[in-house]
Amino acid sequence: MNLSAPIHQLKRKARLMSRAERIPLHAALDRIAIEEGYRSWSLLSAKQPGMTSIRALWPLLVPGDLVLIAGRPGQGKTLAGLALLAEAMRVGHRGVFLTLEYALADVFSRLQAINIEPGEFAGLFDCDCSDAISADYIVARLAEAPRGTVAVIDYLQLLDQRRDTPELALQVRALKAFARERGLILVFLSQVDRSYEGAGKPFPEIADVRLPNPLDLSLFDKTCFVNRGETRFRAAA
Repeated sequence: MNLSAPIHQLKRKARLMSRAERIPLHAALDRIAIEEGYRSWSLLSAKQPGMTSIRALWPLLVPGDLVLIAGRPGQGKTLAGLALLAEAMRVGHRGVFLTLEYALADVFSRLQAINIEPGEFAGLFDCDCSDAISADYIVARLAEAPRGTVAVIDYLQLLDQRRDTPELALQVRALKAFARERGLILVFLSQVDRSYEGAGKPFPEIADVRLPNPLDLSLFDKTCFVNRGETRFRAAA
């Protein structure tokens, strides 16, 4: 489906709408996407050529990696995480999507938006939408997962919301140790601070990640920043 204007112009239109109508930017982006024939901005972004670049990340990952995929709302980070899972499953690895954000039907809809049919990976794909997701829950859920399993956690900041779970820094450290011990790849989707939108940078950076509480972001072995459906990948120094 052809867009009425380049994607950067549509995003500018959404920003103007957000200011004029005093609505959140992600709501304005979704309205623009609907005008273009898509159900949401993330689905629109997924159809643009740059979305395929996330698939090139898969060969660079190794068992034990902690990966961060970060972006502002509506920029395609959930779709990027699902596309990465699909690449892993295409070569026989198990893929698990753990989400505190979406229902199962929403996840299947997003898979189909990037031309992935869940039935294609029968026996390899699991989706967990439990409200109880935390580091302890993930460890228990993946205790018997085979080496090379890829799990996407949606999303990092939500692990920090419940008072009955350890602070975020302790959870991430525990998951890093678990991933290395079991040979798993854990991918965290993450929010980016709103201040990034006025910074004039083509992609967010590690300093733009929104942290409600302290977290050593050097715990992540690889990072991938998403903006306008495009991705920028970096490995830890």
